[in-house]
Amino acid sequence: MSAPPSPPAVTGDGPLRRRILVRGVVQGVGFRPYVYGLATELALVGHVTNTPEGVVAEVEGSGAAVARFCERLAVQAPPLAVVESVRHQEVPLAGGEAFTILASRTGGPARTLVSPDTATCADCLAELADPADRRHRHPFVNCTHCGPRFTIVTGVPYDRAHTTMAGFPMCADCAREYGDPVDRRFHAQPVACPACGPRLRLIAPGASGASGAVGDPIAGARALLTRGAILAVKGLGGYHLACDATNGTAVALLRRRKARGDKPFAVMARGPADVEHLVRIGPEERRLLEGGVRPVVLLRRHLDPAYAPGAPRPADAVAPGSPDLGVMLPYTPVHHLLLGLPGDPDGPRLLVMTSGNVSGEPIVTDDTEALERLADLADAWLVHDRPIHVPCDDSVVRVCDGEPLVIRRSRGYAPLPVALPLPVRPALAVGGDLKNAFCLGAGRKAWLSAHIGDMDDLRTQGAFEGAVGQLASITGVRPGLLAADRHPGYRSAAWAARTADGRPVARVQHHHAHVAAAMAEHGLDGTRPVIGVAFDGTGHGDDGAVWGGEFLLADYDGFTRFGHLAYVPLPGGDAAVRRPYRMALSHLRAAGLDRSPDLPCTAACPPEELGVLERQLERGLHCVPTSSMGRLFDAVSSLAGVCQQAGYEAQAAVELEAAALHAPAGDTTAYDFALHVPERGARGERGERGAVQADPAPVLAAVVRDLRAGHTAALVAARFHRGVTALVRRMCALARERHGLDTVALTGGVFVNTLLSTACSAALREDGFTVLRHRLVPPGDGGLALGQLMVAARTTHTD
Repeated sequence: MSAPPSPPAVTGDGPLRRRILVRGVVQGVGFRPYVYGLATELALVGHVTNTPEGVVAEVEGSGAAVARFCERLAVQAPPLAVVESVRHQEVPLAGGEAFTILASRTGGPARTLVSPDTATCADCLAELADPADRRHRHPFVNCTHCGPRFTIVTGVPYDRAHTTMAGFPMCADCAREYGDPVDRRFHAQPVACPACGPRLRLIAPGASGASGAVGDPIAGARALLTRGAILAVKGLGGYHLACDATNGTAVALLRRRKARGDKPFAVMARGPADVEHLVRIGPEERRLLEGGVRPVVLLRRHLDPAYAPGAPRPADAVAPGSPDLGVMLPYTPVHHLLLGLPGDPDGPRLLVMTSGNVSGEPIVTDDTEALERLADLADAWLVHDRPIHVPCDDSVVRVCDGEPLVIRRSRGYAPLPVALPLPVRPALAVGGDLKNAFCLGAGRKAWLSAHIGDMDDLRTQGAFEGAVGQLASITGVRPGLLAADRHPGYRSAAWAARTADGRPVARVQHHHAHVAAAMAEHGLDGTRPVIGVAFDGTGHGDDGAVWGGEFLLADYDGFTRFGHLAYVPLPGGDAAVRRPYRMALSHLRAAGLDRSPDLPCTAACPPEELGVLERQLERGLHCVPTSSMGRLFDAVSSLAGVCQQAGYEAQAAVELEAAALHAPAGDTTAYDFALHVPERGARGERGERGAVQADPAPVLAAVVRDLRAGHTAALVAARFHRGVTALVRRMCALARERHGLDTVALTGGVFVNTLLSTACSAALREDGFTVLRHRLVPPGDGGLALGQLMVAARTTHTD
């Protein structure tokens, strides 16, 4: 967000009254008591109130005191406040005896910003652990500086009546704190204590009592986890499924019940010390782990884990085959209690914490629904009676070259807006069908939703529709334009067409949207195109093929397809994604290479399937052409013997990256792609004008030679990564030579791979390019909607 403007100069020291409107994240973060304290310190009279527009204050006093107030207002704001703008207006003198805080005003369009949920602060944690404090071990301790926000908001302005705490009348003690401007709980809307707040309850089938409720919920939950049970835990934005991460039997059982395949689980640890013997934690990783957002941070594992006697070590089933371990620290009082306070009996020190849902479905938030939908997954339920209004999964972040890379933007980030380099008319971009997140935009702001999920599931589609209405209600955006992907079968695009009600629906090409998202978050105004390197698994191409290995020359108005991976058949669509050996065999055939039995991909393919696959490839049945880099990663992973069955998206590529990290030092060989550069004005094999084709046939041939020479999968994986890096370098140099462009955007889900992203960025910068990489929104489909919004706004020529 841009810095607020400087206050107007004050001349003279006579009495003055000024009305000030502050916009941004200024409600629910202690801004009004801060204003009260500042005005009182400066002996000013007047008042402050919440409105749908933001915080409005009127201050009156000497000109010098009013000037000091205006100068300090944004600079010294509370820690959770984000001051976006400050507008000043001189008004007539009104006098008064004191400065007061008025009741919130309602009515009018919502223009203020709601704060994200924030991890429990140090002051509240101290109270949680203090036997002398009245909130000792209170599972819902919070204050103005921490606790739930976005997930409990039902409307604006942000007052208790507009949250799910409305049903919990405050006791006299809490009401006194809530009404005291010098207390850190002044107007902290979720404020409560054991006497008046929500109640925690443990429900375990077979437990005593008709309801199955257990006496001390936390003690009972910790005992169950210690014995290997799977626990459904109600959190801020939904339920988690938790188990002891060091108990291999419990982890395997959770994986089986959740139908998760080999997809890695995240673990929750009490602090960095509990995992630093397992993973590398640099300064930026530590800042993310310990900060107020508390995302899941993907941490690179030590190649040789340090020996740490007595230190907890997660079971192998937590993250099999992954080079990283997802770690988060506790961010609610319940988490801290589950992991144990000082003096508590021993219990699990590492917990698996995964979304409370069946894979592919949205996260569960409703208590009754949790008992039904999680009945086959959980052994017991740790529940409470504070409703969750907005579902919100954990965010996922990793660090790449010292900078955060958001992989899933959700809790702790949503609903903060992204600043736009150009104004847009009110619009809704619906995103894609995988890792869906939509985007509302107006003016120079774009609000991305929390992570929704994959749109194949009917419940997810329902969650999508509900989230659209909720985010529109708190942002005040009334979209007059919708934007969607060009894929004819996307459910998100079908929803946009079905609900347009006369509004235009702009269809945006998938990879163009990826490039536009990178441009937007870096503040580019689109007056000069960039070279967009868009690598992912699947994206609908304008020629009907499946794109994914693209080099685009793009701005917001349009794009030219400068180059791409050469097409190969995608045999059986999703079947090829789930079984990487099918892509390996397809690539071998396209390269004119024999699929001899000694190759791992051939050995992995059942004989009866191999015959069917060969006939399918010969006749072109159900074989859409693809230029996907993601599918090439799959093919090489299978050919090298790394991964033959993918139980989750990008598993083959993830495990190929892991293999590359174990390559012997000193080897610098890179596999070479063949470039087919058409004459200027010529057309490519599918009719595109002047597109350069990068043929992976020589890469496949080199892999086969290395395997037959006895080289390891690790060496093959490293040489392949270096080969892709060299391809990016050559293609960008060629694009600069022909078109004079010197800015490159690296985007698409393949660039979640930090080994590749780091190598490509370093090589391009060495060649003098400016490199754009994602930081604020995911490089994969979770960031797609931001690019759709920008392209649609420019396509319809709105300012």
